[in-house]
Amino acid sequence: MHLNEAVNAKVETIDAHHHLWSYSAVEYGWIDEDMSVLRRDYLPGDLKAAMASACIDGTVAVQARQTLDETRWLLDMADATDAIRGVVGWAPIAGEEFPGVMEEFDGRAKLKGLRHVIQDEPDEHYILREDFNSGIRTLVDSGLVYEILIFERHLEDAIYFVDEHPRQPFVLDHIAKPLIAAGQLEPWAARMRELGQRENVWCKLSGMVMEADWHTDPVRASSLATLKPYLDVVVEAFGPSRLMAGSDWPVCLLATEYARWFELLHSYFAGFSEAEQSAIFGGTAIKVYGL
Repeated sequence: MHLNEAVNAKVETIDAHHHLWSYSAVEYGWIDEDMSVLRRDYLPGDLKAAMASACIDGTVAVQARQTLDETRWLLDMADATDAIRGVVGWAPIAGEEFPGVMEEFDGRAKLKGLRHVIQDEPDEHYILREDFNSGIRTLVDSGLVYEILIFERHLEDAIYFVDEHPRQPFVLDHIAKPLIAAGQLEPWAARMRELGQRENVWCKLSGMVMEADWHTDPVRASSLATLKPYLDVVVEAFGPSRLMAGSDWPVCLLATEYARWFELLHSYFAGFSEAEQSAIFGGTAIKVYGL
């Protein structure tokens, strides 16, 4: 590539967080009656139509069920769909069998990370359990990211957790789900600033509309006026270079359309430099996940 071509090369746009599923009421029990729009299949064809609406080049698919079957299925979907550049799957990290289980996925190049649904664990301090942390230690040097899915009340534990694994790359999902519906910033904001001091942690700008009052006022829930105070904190905590944009599609459809979410983010970041915007909307995801 000539120098002038390199200068003009456009960084691909990446949706760093979305889901796919073949819907069944049994397997997706968390999708309740208020979420009827989600009670159908969302497959790669649907995804590609959504991507086209927002000029997205590639994506990272993230687990929605805690089964190895879903991890295998997502990888199969990704292998058959060029637009899906990576998968964050699930595996039994806290299980004694975890290292052996992972041998199955050797050679699955699109497996980029793992996630456990910490937020749903009955044990509020699950993220600090020794069996879980033992599993995380085996990920070091594997090339896999671990994604942290928590509520804001878990942030204090998450800071201790990250400090136990200074060489492991982490991605925080959904800005740790602050209490946006209540308009509450603290103690979430202070803890995000603290977590952001750990340079092995990146943060996804995703899932925010679901923490706002989408039930009664979806327009306000997905407005820049509602979300700006939380975006301000995240930018301060992590800086533009450790943020990545994600849709949380199709869950986001409860409050906003796919393209509208990206329009909101582009509006917020319009005053940032071209390099910063390129990082947020694709470059950082490409780097962190090795897409």
